[in-house]
Amino acid sequence: MGGDDYAAFLGKRGGHAKNPLRSAGLWASMDVYSFCLMDRIATTFARARAENRAAFVAYLCAGDPDFANSHEACRALLKNGVDILEIGVPFSDPLADGLTNQLAAQRALDSGMTMAKVNELVVALRAEFPEVPLVFYTYYNLVFSNGIDVYVREAKAAGIDGMLVLDLPPEEAVDVAAACAREGLKSVFIVAPTTPPERLPVITAAATGFIYYVSREGVTGVRDAVAGGIPEALAAIKATTSLPVVVGFGIGKREHVAEVARHADGVVVGSALVNVIRDHLSDRPAIYAAMAAKAADLTAGTAR
Repeated sequence: MGGDDYAAFLGKRGGHAKNPLRSAGLWASMDVYSFCLMDRIATTFARARAENRAAFVAYLCAGDPDFANSHEACRALLKNGVDILEIGVPFSDPLADGLTNQLAAQRALDSGMTMAKVNELVVALRAEFPEVPLVFYTYYNLVFSNGIDVYVREAKAAGIDGMLVLDLPPEEAVDVAAACAREGLKSVFIVAPTTPPERLPVITAAATGFIYYVSREGVTGVRDAVAGGIPEALAAIKATTSLPVVVGFGIGKREHVAEVARHADGVVVGSALVNVIRDHLSDRPAIYAAMAAKAADLTAGTAR
C-alpha cells in the first residue's frame, strides 16, 4: 500500500458495528480513568475552550536534524503558544507522511536517533514543561518490535500523555489499548474523509484522548488551501463522542489555522514547522528563533 492511499485505507477498513475494545472488557477501565483523573490533555482543551480559542497542536519529528537542535526546536514551540506537542518517532517507512516528514525522519535516523533517545528527549521536555501534553505520533511496527508493554511503559515513564499509532485501526488495537489503559496513557484515533458514517462510533468509542480528523485524502504536507467539508465532518464526529476533535493535514498558514479554529477543538500543524528546520539546516543555531517566530504567527490564528 502506498502513502497516497493512507487516508482511504484508514477510512474504509473494518466496518465492524461492535467495538472490539468494549468486547474485550477494556472500555470500562478506560472510562474510569477518563472520568476520575483530570489529565493534561483534558485540562488543555478545557482551558482553550474557556479562552474561546482552539488548541494548537504542533508536530515535529524527534531528533530532526539532531538531538540538540530537535530539543531546541521543541522548546521554541512550547514557549510560543503551542498547547500540545505531537512528537514523531522516526521510522524508516512512514506511510502516512509526505516528503517533508519523510525527510525529517530520515535526518533523525541518520543523526543516530533511537527509541531510547526519543524517550530521553521526552524526559528533558517534561522536566521543563510539566503541564504540557506530549503525544507520540508513531507506527505499529515500532510499538510491536520494541514489545507493546515495554514501549507503552517506557513512554509513560518518560512523560508521554497519549499515543497516536497511525497505521493501527481500533479493530486491531486491543493489545495496545490494554497496555495504554494499564499505564494511564490516552489513545488517539484518526477519522478520515472516507470513513463511512456507520464506522464513526467504533473509532470514537476506542479513543480516550481526542479524535484526529484528517481533513484530506493522501499524506501529510503543506497545501495552498484548507480542505472543504470540515464543518460537516466535525458535526458527524461530534454526534458520536464528547471528546475533543482536532483537524490536521495540509494546514500551514495563519489564515488556515483561523479558518479551521472556527469549527475544531484543535488545529494541527506539522509540515510547515518541519520546513523551518529544513530551511535552516546550514545554520542550525538559527532554528530556535525561526521556529519561535513561526509558532507565534500560527498560534495567533487560534482565537475565535
